[in-house]
Amino acid sequence: MSEDTTDTPSVYDRLGGEPAVRALVERFYALMDELPQAQAVRRLHPPSLAHSADSLFKFLSGWFGGPPLYIRKRGHPRLRMRHMPFAIGPAERDQWLLCMRQALAEQVTDDPLRAAVEQAFVGMADHMINRADPV
Repeated sequence: MSEDTTDTPSVYDRLGGEPAVRALVERFYALMDELPQAQAVRRLHPPSLAHSADSLFKFLSGWFGGPPLYIRKRGHPRLRMRHMPFAIGPAERDQWLLCMRQALAEQVTDDPLRAAVEQAFVGMADHMINRADPV
């Protein structure tokens, strides 16, 4: 999701850097725990969300144009491959996006920035689907 020119501040900087990305991730996982309509996606995670939150923060840091923390620690994200052990269908994608959209709405006040980040998350979430929902 990085910006094309070096003159333009990164999404990471526009969001508010490390504290803002951490707050977004923390709120996202809190919503996953709180929202009954996110149960299916929550069940894909371990009881403690601490490791998931740390991984997502590190990934988003680099994806948003900040320090490439995830790559430094674990190499290329290979998101789809790393998520293959989990049954992710349209319902889980939608629940993940529900939590992320609400976290973004609560944390990001710049409307055009929020819309651009949300659109990028939709593309990423669509890419994670590895099974169809039962008909």
